[in-house]
Amino acid sequence: MEDNKDKNELFAQRVKAGKRTYFFDVKATRSNDYYLTITESKRRHKEDGFYYEKHKIFLYKEDFDKFILALQNTVDHIKTELLPEVDFDQYRPKEEEEADEIGSSFGDELKWD
Repeated sequence: MEDNKDKNELFAQRVKAGKRTYFFDVKATRSNDYYLTITESKRRHKEDGFYYEKHKIFLYKEDFDKFILALQNTVDHIKTELLPEVDFDQYRPKEEEEADEIGSSFGDELKWD
C-alpha cells in the first residue's frame, strides 16, 4: 500500500554538500495548496551503527519571495563584504559533477519527511 506521505510529494531535488545532504521537496495539502520543505540531513555515527540527524524548514507560497530575497542578500553580503578576496567560482560544480551533486531524489531510497 502506498504511503500517504508520498502521495502529496510532487517534486524532489537533492543537493549533496560534503557530509550534508539537502532535500528540496514540493508537497501539496489536501486542498491542493503547495509548499516547500527544505531538509538538512547529516549522517551521524553511534555505537551500533549510524543514524541521520535532520532539520526541516517549511516554506509557504506567501513567503517564497521574501525568503529568496533574504537568502540572496545574505549570500551577497558574505561574498562582497566579509569575503571579497574569495573566488567563489571555484566552488561551482562542473557540468558533469552537477548531475551528481544536484539531482532529483524523487523515488530515491533516501527520503526524509
